[in-house]
Amino acid sequence: MDKLPEIVFASSDSARSRKIRSWITQGLLRPLVPRAYTSNMEDDPADIVRRNVWHLISKLFPGFLISHRSALEFQISPGGYVYVTASARRVYRWPGVKIRIAEGPDPIESDSPFYETLFASSLERACLENLSVSRSIDGERRTVEQEVVENRLLDILNTRGEEALNTFRDVAQGIADQLEMSREFEILNHIVGSLLSTQPSKILKSPVATAHALGEPYDSGRIELFHLLASELMSRTLPTNQSKTDNEESFSNFAFYEAYFSNYIEGTTFLLEEAVDIIYNNTAIPLRTEDTHDIKGTFQICSDRSEMYKIPTHPNELIDLLRRRHAILLGGRRNKQPGAFKSQVNRAGNTIFVEPRFVTGTLKMGFSVYQGLEDPVARALFMMFLISEVHPFTDGNGRIARIMMNAELVHGGISKIIIPTVFREDYMLALRRLTRKRESRVYIDMMIRAHAFSHWLIPTDFNIMRNQLEISNAFNEPDEDGSILRWKTS
Repeated sequence: MDKLPEIVFASSDSARSRKIRSWITQGLLRPLVPRAYTSNMEDDPADIVRRNVWHLISKLFPGFLISHRSALEFQISPGGYVYVTASARRVYRWPGVKIRIAEGPDPIESDSPFYETLFASSLERACLENLSVSRSIDGERRTVEQEVVENRLLDILNTRGEEALNTFRDVAQGIADQLEMSREFEILNHIVGSLLSTQPSKILKSPVATAHALGEPYDSGRIELFHLLASELMSRTLPTNQSKTDNEESFSNFAFYEAYFSNYIEGTTFLLEEAVDIIYNNTAIPLRTEDTHDIKGTFQICSDRSEMYKIPTHPNELIDLLRRRHAILLGGRRNKQPGAFKSQVNRAGNTIFVEPRFVTGTLKMGFSVYQGLEDPVARALFMMFLISEVHPFTDGNGRIARIMMNAELVHGGISKIIIPTVFREDYMLALRRLTRKRESRVYIDMMIRAHAFSHWLIPTDFNIMRNQLEISNAFNEPDEDGSILRWKTS
């Protein structure tokens, strides 16, 4: 006999019924839910039902409509329910899932075939259904929160534009007229109007949708990531390496190497002697005018103690600081729009940074997370990642991110951080792992190591510091043999 399928349904055919009874007697089948059996004699029935839930519903309730929150989520709800609409109200309690059937209209023309014999409410109908009044049963409503609907409508606006959202509203109005859902459509209409800025935004519940309506939408996924990093930073005891740059000479010495490495890591590479001539002798390197200005602009900011002492105390101050410092940094590259936020999406490998229309809102929302941090090192590491992850400018984002980080440290009386050339791959990998895999601990550990190395350096003498950097392999490329960052810890 061929292997039985995992799910076998009862049959009105007498011959088929006898076979099923025989298989049960032989121990090849066991009851699963009313009118359905399983040949899986090992797994928990709840697991079997959950992975076959749509197949079971389609066979036992053909032609029914998957509706309300289930038509938006297409999965078993947190409370263990699948919500269905049919001609009569009923609840079926199966192992692992409950089927709650509400009385309501059959599928209409706009609804979609979903699975085998099942239909699902169209997105327009599902949004209307989820804006209806619903009482809580077993601690859960059959509708999602209004903010979920708002975010779905915002997705349409962001991905397909205003015309598509207006079309969606028109279709929803037709469905509302057909199904007598005028109250629900009135709410949906106000939401759409708020998103399109044609009506007041007071009705909105979603922070993302509200920010959009107020003109400053933000990247909600990035804000979740910022909260994750902030939580990890608050749970850690971070080092308090006090600054060694008490006088202007030591501050300038450190700033030189800070600017040198910050540019080198971004591909603006000079021999050390060339960088010395640029900074201290005002030498212009032939055919490299823009690169020359980059390193001079970085040094100009990093060596100015009063400038580096400034940190933002308000979200608008963060925006102003970023733009002003970027204008200095990339003042020699007019084609990179110094001081202006990007107008096109930028990316690094598979990482797509925050979209231009979300930049200001995401920075401001990120700033609200930053304000919850008190430790200056925590603030510095958070600020560096915030700017790096948003990538607000067309170019110069890494350098600005590290400047903003070190300004936090200067303000807190803590040693600044240098990312030496040999440590570049560790630095970039840690950033990618936080961005793509949400591994905040790796990023923090990497930055603590860079901080310990930077604090070891003696900035009181330019040549002593250079010698330390040479013996620690700081100038080496990461792929050179034996190129590991090394330094004496005592």
